[in-house]
This record gives sequence, C-alpha cells and structure tokens, in this order.
Amino acid sequence: MRMVFGVLSLLIAVAVVGVLAKKQLGALSVGGMSPATPAGVSSAVTTPQQQSQQLQDQVKKSVEDAMQKTRTEADDK
Repeated sequence: MRMVFGVLSLLIAVAVVGVLAKKQLGALSVGGMSPATPAGVSSAVTTPQQQSQQLQDQVKKSVEDAMQKTRTEADDK
C-alpha cells in the first residue's frame, strides 16, 4: 500500500512539473521578450543565437565600462 502511494505521488509530481514546464515554454513562444526588457535592448530578437550574441555584447560592454571606470579612478590618484 505504501508503495502504491509513493508511485502515485511521484506521478502527480511529474505531472505538475510537466504542466508548469509547458506553461513556461508556451509563454516564451507567445510572449516573446518579457515586459522587463532593459533599455537599449531590441525587442525584435527572434532566435536564441541572436539573443545570446546580444547578451554577450551587453556583458562585454559592461565589463569594458567597468574597466574604464577603474582605470580613470586609478589615474586620478
């Protein structure tokens, strides 16, 4: 009896995870970008490759800006 409840609860947990995953994937394909899109980020990005490249460029720019800031602060001292 305990094994039946264990298997049943496992199946219920898998079903819940499946439904949640389906909702998340559906929201990504229908909604596109989230409403909390940062400024300067194009909402016309369509492929994961473009999104990845855009994120890499954004991180690279942030790192370069931070390095430039620390460089100018070091020059001021």
